[in-house]
Amino acid sequence: MPFDVITLHDVYEWLLTHGVRILVIVVGAFVSTRLVGFLTSRIERAVEDNDPTSVSEREKRAQTLGKIIRHTWMILVVIVALMMILNEVGIEIGPILAGAGIAGLAIGFGAQTLVKDVISGFFILLENNFRVGDVIKAGDVAGLVERMSLRVTILRDLEGKVHVIPNGSIDVVTNMTKEWSRVMLNVGVAYKEDVDQVMEVLKEIGEDVSNDPDFSPLILGPLEILGVDDFADSAIVIKVIMKTQPLKQWTVARELRRRIKKTFDERDIEIPFPHRTVYMGEAPNAGKLVVETKTAADASD
Repeated sequence: MPFDVITLHDVYEWLLTHGVRILVIVVGAFVSTRLVGFLTSRIERAVEDNDPTSVSEREKRAQTLGKIIRHTWMILVVIVALMMILNEVGIEIGPILAGAGIAGLAIGFGAQTLVKDVISGFFILLENNFRVGDVIKAGDVAGLVERMSLRVTILRDLEGKVHVIPNGSIDVVTNMTKEWSRVMLNVGVAYKEDVDQVMEVLKEIGEDVSNDPDFSPLILGPLEILGVDDFADSAIVIKVIMKTQPLKQWTVARELRRRIKKTFDERDIEIPFPHRTVYMGEAPNAGKLVVETKTAADASD
């Protein structure tokens, strides 16, 4: 079977035509991905509010959409550029596209879970249920949203464990940091305490925390005393709440607990602990417990 003889002139002409086109395709793909990355980064910086203590809802949404747009655009550009390069090399892409369509149809029937994950991820982004930087609970897993894609959501919990959750398996999501958060504490005091006096002390503690320059930027509202919430076994429970910046409710709650304990100790307000009474029954005692003490002289005998 005869082979065509490829001369240096043929290579030179191919490089001037197809080679230049391939170079343009590669450069165009690179420039387009860099341009999209630059534009999304500019948008993320444009919505920043220069407040290092908290991340606003606009910042979270911009960061989430920016990452997904960059990744999705890069995948599309790589696929299109690869098809164009194959065409320039002389490989017919028609059969490839037809085969890809048939394979995609077969994969679609066999990968319904994957399709469900992608569709669910699209609606999560469209409806803005949560974003990167939110703390959510999905099923039995809770943590900080580190990354989102159309297929999965990645959470990191307080222990540093990373949880990868397919979007299609997310049925109910609890977003604990959307727009604002709230501290909710149950403060137990002994039954002998004057609850009105205790409430006044709690208000003073709340005002002190709100006026503290280290905590005032984290707080969005004063401490609210909801009142006596329960008659527990060993304590009267008073419920208090305070509105905070997203993600800051735990920091403020820890400071409130510290100040409540310290102030109650200073003012002799008892924070009770469980008590247990041992009942010996009504039958007569079979014996008596006698405690004897010995002096030093007795011990020497």
